[in-house]
Amino acid sequence: MPYEFVSTEWLAEHLLDAGLVTVDASWYMPAANRDPKAEFLQGHIPGAVFFDIDGVADLSTGLPHMLPSPAVFAEKVGALGIGENMTIVVYDETGLFSAPRAWWSFSIMGAKNVKFLEGGGAKWRAEGRPIEIGEANRKPVTFTPRFDADLVADFTEIEQVSRDGSAIIVDARPAARFTGVAPEPRPGLKSGHIPGSRNVPVSELSLDGKLRPTHELRQVFDAAGVDLDRPIITTCGSGITASTLALALESAGAKRIAVYDGSWADWGSRPHAPVEK
Repeated sequence: MPYEFVSTEWLAEHLLDAGLVTVDASWYMPAANRDPKAEFLQGHIPGAVFFDIDGVADLSTGLPHMLPSPAVFAEKVGALGIGENMTIVVYDETGLFSAPRAWWSFSIMGAKNVKFLEGGGAKWRAEGRPIEIGEANRKPVTFTPRFDADLVADFTEIEQVSRDGSAIIVDARPAARFTGVAPEPRPGLKSGHIPGSRNVPVSELSLDGKLRPTHELRQVFDAAGVDLDRPIITTCGSGITASTLALALESAGAKRIAVYDGSWADWGSRPHAPVEK
């Protein structure tokens, strides 16, 4: 899944390029009590469109922000004025929290050139750069999806991998949630982790809105027992930070990475799914 980090200076210079679209993919944990779309309307990078992680989703599953079908994804992002051949610069207002979920979604659907804004919206604002208020106003275009099923895993696959060890499962949740010491923020979920999985908290992967250097990431994964040469499936609470983990693994040199889309929201809600603590 190709990616590149670009600076705020670079984006400021290219903001009006015809083939470029800037995408605000801000999303917050429910306990934060923040409305990312309302905040977008109050001010965003000029020309940016809002990618609603909860809205560009399969709304029929009962699970949060599950990946929609290629046709639905294409319809929704095409309406935002995003085509698969455009240069797509994703960011979030936290720095590097939910933007990787947008990167993964666009990549799995066939977008060819997705970049990250270093430092996100927070850095852009801190530098006193211009802010635009209100809705985005881009002309709708056609997004032609090319879905890559190898980049996404479901419950059945995870269940098998947990039993036979054919891939490494890596969990991005904080250590206390992984071990089951801390309760899950979503009601009704069991505490603990998928049997056989390893824990690499997402907080260890980035600093100041960008990934840690490659050699540091490799040290983190090595310490957690993650063999980068083996197939890897990432998971988290609901598929958001699992995408950040996938990004970090790619930067560290892993070649076969999938994201468990339902993550713990799926596994932890199933009565018969085994749990380790």
